[in-house]
Amino acid sequence: MTRKTKLIISAFLILLGVVCRLMPHAWNFAPIAGIALFAGVYLGRSYAMFLPLTTMLLGDFFIGFYQWQVFLVVYACFTIAGLLGHLVKNYKSTQIIMASSILISTVFFLLTNWAVWQFTPWYAKTAQGLIQCYILALPFFRNTLVGDIFYTAVLFGVYEGVVILAKFKIAKPELIKNS
Repeated sequence: MTRKTKLIISAFLILLGVVCRLMPHAWNFAPIAGIALFAGVYLGRSYAMFLPLTTMLLGDFFIGFYQWQVFLVVYACFTIAGLLGHLVKNYKSTQIIMASSILISTVFFLLTNWAVWQFTPWYAKTAQGLIQCYILALPFFRNTLVGDIFYTAVLFGVYEGVVILAKFKIAKPELIKNS
């Protein structure tokens, strides 16, 4: 893939991510993890780190920033998602990509809710407080999981569909012209 193509895809993904974060949506139903995973698989490690962080920063500029320790953990989770995409790119299959999406959702849930428990005054700093934090976050986990799977499937599906259509058009241009 050319650098120009990567930049065009990157701009589209950043725009998609920011718009999806700014428009009304269910909590944690956002494309950022899917973007990170996609970038890691198709665009390279630096894109996998740059795209989700840029998207989050732009979105947070409009939405508002929050507790810096939680902020750092959230951003670190999306960096992990991009690195995971880079790790699985040579083993790309529907099962591996979907398993990666589920893993990313789970890591995000575990780490970000630990950070909320650790760095905010909302929960007692006890095992009971941590358990309470995780229990109360389960609805957010459901939305994260569904959103990550949805956006991962859409991003990978659209890209692979375009690749197939491009190959078909190159291989069979007379069929395209005659239809």
